[in-house]
Amino acid sequence: MNNLSPFYDTFYWAIKNTWPMLALFVIIMAVLKLAKVFINHDKFIFYKEFYSLLFIIYILLLYFLLLSTENAASGVNFIPFQEMTRYAIGSRAFYYNVVGNILLFIPFGYFVSSYLNAKKIHHILFVSLIISLTAEFIQYKIGRAFDIDDIILNCLGSILGFMFYVSILAIKRHLPSFLKNNIFYNILAIIIMVIIGLIFWYIWGVGFNG
Repeated sequence: MNNLSPFYDTFYWAIKNTWPMLALFVIIMAVLKLAKVFINHDKFIFYKEFYSLLFIIYILLLYFLLLSTENAASGVNFIPFQEMTRYAIGSRAFYYNVVGNILLFIPFGYFVSSYLNAKKIHHILFVSLIISLTAEFIQYKIGRAFDIDDIILNCLGSILGFMFYVSILAIKRHLPSFLKNNIFYNILAIIIMVIIGLIFWYIWGVGFNG
């Protein structure tokens, strides 16, 4: 459990530093969308709107995690696998720097694959390569490290996200018809929203006030 604590610490740190922005952004987007539906009588499908909002929140958190300079290392590494092989498998550093970089981009791979309706791995691989390369270059320009291993791990995470997306599509094709309507997806989105809300509530109550 101690080896996994960097994930919780990082998530807590990100939420603690971004919650005002996230809260304001969510309220603004929700109010604008509801006003647009009311004024223009647009069709409102809850799970699609929730899904889009979740993706944007993820991007905001990704931006903060990738570009924050707090306690960040500096330097340049152009040699593939040099940095990631320095960490003993199972160590805190391994989980944080190797597993963490993979996990960070799994949602990216899933969301972008869904947005692009990607059919091939190279579709998402190209996008994630450009995004990760750009992030590493910006990190270098603001005093953080440029590490080719981070790009490799981020791309691997995106590929795993793509594979998860493809798996979900395959499952959906075999679902009975009554599980393919908007009501079912809306209920599923509400369940996910409640789970996320409970996680934030726990972090707020235990972490912020502890």
